[in-house]
Amino acid sequence: FADIGDIVRGKDLFLGAPNKEKIKLEENLKRIVDNIKNENAELSKLSLEKVREYWWAIHRKELWEALTCNAPKGANYFVYKLDGPKFSSDRCGHNYNGDPLTNLDYVPQYLR
Repeated sequence: FADIGDIVRGKDLFLGAPNKEKIKLEENLKRIVDNIKNENAELSKLSLEKVREYWWAIHRKELWEALTCNAPKGANYFVYKLDGPKFSSDRCGHNYNGDPLTNLDYVPQYLR
């Protein structure tokens, strides 16, 4: 999940293989973001990087849900809180108070 966030936001440290997958991916993402900017007058004023950050912030919850909806029933996800571990309330979305249980998508990749 965090790596997907890095890719979408343009912060992925992976340089790509000899066949330049990262270059192709970046070109596709730039095309997608340009389309988003063209369809929204407010976003058209923002830089490519800002639109990518904006898109991730808006859609991260839906992506988290999409990634977890096919998880097996026993695939519990939990986080540690001061008062002990908190387990996800349901399999589809594995959330706590409606939010993804992880904030690792905002931790720099080299620290994960």
